[in-house]
Amino acid sequence: MTARHQIDAVLFDLDGTLLDTAPDMAAALNRLLLEQDRAELPFERLRPVVSHGSLGLLRAGFGADLDPEQLPGLTQRFLEIYAGALAVNTTPFEGAAEVLDALENAGTPWGIVTNKPGWLTQPVLEALELQQRAGCVVSGDTLEQRKPHPAPLHHAAKLLGQDPRNCIYVGDAERDIQAGRAAGMVTLVASYGYIESHETPETWNADGSLSRLQDLKEWLTVATAR
Repeated sequence: MTARHQIDAVLFDLDGTLLDTAPDMAAALNRLLLEQDRAELPFERLRPVVSHGSLGLLRAGFGADLDPEQLPGLTQRFLEIYAGALAVNTTPFEGAAEVLDALENAGTPWGIVTNKPGWLTQPVLEALELQQRAGCVVSGDTLEQRKPHPAPLHHAAKLLGQDPRNCIYVGDAERDIQAGRAAGMVTLVASYGYIESHETPETWNADGSLSRLQDLKEWLTVATAR
């Protein structure tokens, strides 16, 4: 981190960054596969694609057999299954409680910017008692634009009353880093998240990476000690 950065707020992506939603999303896909008379897939194969949402999971599950004409119906059914069991095995990533407590104790606001639609985002946050703690929640349908467009991040900073240049955005997908950079924020890759083997986060031009969520505290310490 360079001395010019004053960190006044932290924003997180949701899936693969703040919450480990992969178990429930993978379970929903496997249930859909069984309904379609297909074999279930191992969790290890599905976990890396969760950050790419329903489309990414459906592509992983159906491969070349994914018929574009059937995609809307499959997507709807997948979301129905997932919505019915979205907080069964979903948990905050290790260190999340520690990091959020540290932010709140320091009076540093934090929020969430995700491409997940609000009708799925809100119930999972409520189930994990995070909805009321977050200073803002910007979902994929809050605005017309979604990441990698910077508008959701600018909107989140405005809701928190902060200058985007003094915000950190943490995410595990390239679009997160693209959005954060375009918004003028400090960007950190959640390398512990859902990143596929062929992806190269080191080329995303982020300001840094976190091998575990607790490492975020070091960035905040450097910022406050500048």
